[in-house]
Amino acid sequence: MAYPIVRFRKGQLRNVEDTLAVEEPLEIRLCHGPTSARKIKSLSVTMRTPGNDCELAAGFLATEAVIRDSADIQSIDWIACQPSARSATALSVSPAGYGLASRYNTLQVELHPDVVVNTATLERNFYTTSSCGICGKASLLALRTVCPPRVPDSFEIDSSLLCGLPAKARSSQSLFEMTGGLHASALFDSVGRLHSIQEDVGRHNAVDKLVGAEVLRDRVPMRDRLLFLSGRASFELLQKALMVGIPMVVSIGAPSSLAVHVAKEFDVTLVGFLRDQQFNIYSRPERVRFTGTGAKTR
Repeated sequence: MAYPIVRFRKGQLRNVEDTLAVEEPLEIRLCHGPTSARKIKSLSVTMRTPGNDCELAAGFLATEAVIRDSADIQSIDWIACQPSARSATALSVSPAGYGLASRYNTLQVELHPDVVVNTATLERNFYTTSSCGICGKASLLALRTVCPPRVPDSFEIDSSLLCGLPAKARSSQSLFEMTGGLHASALFDSVGRLHSIQEDVGRHNAVDKLVGAEVLRDRVPMRDRLLFLSGRASFELLQKALMVGIPMVVSIGAPSSLAVHVAKEFDVTLVGFLRDQQFNIYSRPERVRFTGTGAKTR
């Protein structure tokens, strides 16, 4: 989004246009229950960068344990605020691009009539697993109740490949290059190949868009992928990785204490401060190989 500004450089003032990262609210509504008694509930309002909104909604529902796979979703439709607004087809991607009108800011997810949703449990989980939850112990307890069973995996990655991930992700962050104001999340495999990347003004939204795209394509759980974060690793981001079976989370920034607790308790490899050919491993270091480096833990 272009915006006129006054720029000061080297003692000179100039009137120029700057490119801003667009931030708009998205309301996610849930329609559920048997065909004869459907119920509609507003689940969340999040500030996001418009684009890939259907994926964001699907990812949000998956990482909050509302759905298990794409078969639980019957359709995802725009709720029009203007008569001219169009409706998205089931499981389709949302309108692309920036500068979307406000009529594209409410999505309704229709669940299959057979999907049982306990709204009381749902509200309690949202409260205790959010970034403003009542306490760390309550958040971990809530996560234990909804987390799918952990299954052994064979994921490993070489340290040299790990160190190359930031550059690969950055080269694919087209919107960040224009705005400088977006977070990114990406999926890599064990040989360092970038599979997908999403950008958003919200760190959790970027992850939800990434996860949602995989959910809608029936590619979960993701036991052969690592999640790359362009910022810090928080509890809520570890929770999202955990809910879809991701065995490794790598972040450019620092992890929070609760994120480390989640990683250790649920056997997720957590790497932080990945930059300048160095990183810290906070849990499950055996998933990182140090081939040919001669590196030893002291």
